[in-house]
Amino acid sequence: MRVGETVIVRGPFTAHSHEHTVLLVAAYNVRGAVAHRLLDILPPMLVLPDGDDCTAMRDFLASQSASCASGQQVVLDRLLDWLLVCTLRAWFDQQPAAPVGWHDETLGPVLRAMHAAPGRPWTLAALADTAGVSRTTLAERFVKVVGTPPLTYLKDWRMTLAADLLAESTSTVAAVAHQVGYADAFGFSTAFKRFHGVNPTECRTNCRT
Repeated sequence: MRVGETVIVRGPFTAHSHEHTVLLVAAYNVRGAVAHRLLDILPPMLVLPDGDDCTAMRDFLASQSASCASGQQVVLDRLLDWLLVCTLRAWFDQQPAAPVGWHDETLGPVLRAMHAAPGRPWTLAALADTAGVSRTTLAERFVKVVGTPPLTYLKDWRMTLAADLLAESTSTVAAVAHQVGYADAFGFSTAFKRFHGVNPTECRTNCRT
């Protein structure tokens, strides 16, 4: 590590510094299916050099970290959260291509629409209309860039969201099913078990222990 760099490491990490060197270190315990989707597309270690858009935030965080004022830790925690988000966004922007095609002229609107409204009764035709292309063009482009057909990606995203909704809320299985686009709990439970290997009730119990 060089002075001013920000490093995000997946997994255990031990920080060592030379004399007169200050390291700001934070750790996040990642839980939830959505969070793990992000981890799956990150390298084991990513480095953001000094001089990027997050530099000012890092400098401000460093200046505030020495304070012992009442309630300061709450402020520092939120600053660290913002620094993490800023670092990830800056790193993604530097990559040759955004993961799964978010910057793609055709796929970007479709991905944003699916993530914004996963419970909508999407069809391939409706997604193609969102992109302003034919169904064949969308399907071929989606497979080429993302690696799966559009409706398969949508199903995977719905199942990922559903796992977190079951773990983090008290909503019924039927309510969760409706939130992620399924008309009834039975069809949702069948799809959920096929995807996760456990039924929704088992997932809720396991994720909360």
